[in-house]
Amino acid sequence: QNEKELQDVVKQQEEKMLQLIDKSGEVTRLKGEVSQLKRSLQRAETEAKVLWEEMRGQEPKVDAAYVQERVLLWQEVDKLRLLLLEKEDENLLLSDKY
Repeated sequence: QNEKELQDVVKQQEEKMLQLIDKSGEVTRLKGEVSQLKRSLQRAETEAKVLWEEMRGQEPKVDAAYVQERVLLWQEVDKLRLLLLEKEDENLLLSDKY
């Protein structure tokens, strides 16, 4: 009887270890995604800053396509910020479980 209980406990521990390994892999994958999102966000912010500096140097008459491109870049920056925040929140939730 004791041996059976011990085997059950060992089996449960093995299952818990496998679950932790799976979660560890998920955390690693999410960290990679967060890192990639941070790089994308940084690139988008840099592009937006360059466009802003160019806009300041323009004459009052500005090309509509140029302005539209700038607006699209700002929208992309906002999307990337939101994704980054979501991934950071997911990462925090996962790390709290450990």
